Amino acid sequence: MKMNKKLLGEERRKKVLQWLKESESPLSGNSLAKRANVSRQVVVGDITLLKAKNEPILATAQGYIYIHPNKETNKIRKVIICHHTAEDTQKELEILVDHGVTVKDVMVEHPVYGYITAQLQIANRYDISLFLQKMGETSSVPLSNLTNGTHLHTIEADSEQQLNSAILQLKNEGFLVDIP
Repeated sequence: MKMNKKLLGEERRKKVLQWLKESESPLSGNSLAKRANVSRQVVVGDITLLKAKNEPILATAQGYIYIHPNKETNKIRKVIICHHTAEDTQKELEILVDHGVTVKDVMVEHPVYGYITAQLQIANRYDISLFLQKMGETSSVPLSNLTNGTHLHTIEADSEQQLNSAILQLKNEGFLVDIP
């Protein structure tokens, strides 16, 4: 839905926030820019300003997501430690999503910067393909390259069984780090 007139300043930021709040799925910077009849870079600036006002907006490979703070969830979360090569990233993510698990983020413990976290919000194979496509288009490397393949994920599912089943398969593939 492209608007005819260019939205300006505060009016545009209010609309961007409204669109994010109403959306059930991530919205790309390009799609928000088209709706507001401005450039993607203007939207990136708007998102920065909204986040500075403590709006809970996450930037993911799929687009921007508004995190509804009062939204009740019955999902079960765990943090897991994984280790694998960059080439095994797709396989690791597929194992998780094929068990109905959402990969919320990736974290690495850097010796200088401490924990570095990136939001992923990967819930299915389509999300994986978008993530890998963006990595390729930008010539990016996984955060785990900073730590020789070791990284953490916050994972989430509807049931403990889904999490345990995914974790077991990761362990069988040699991707899971055993904690003594």
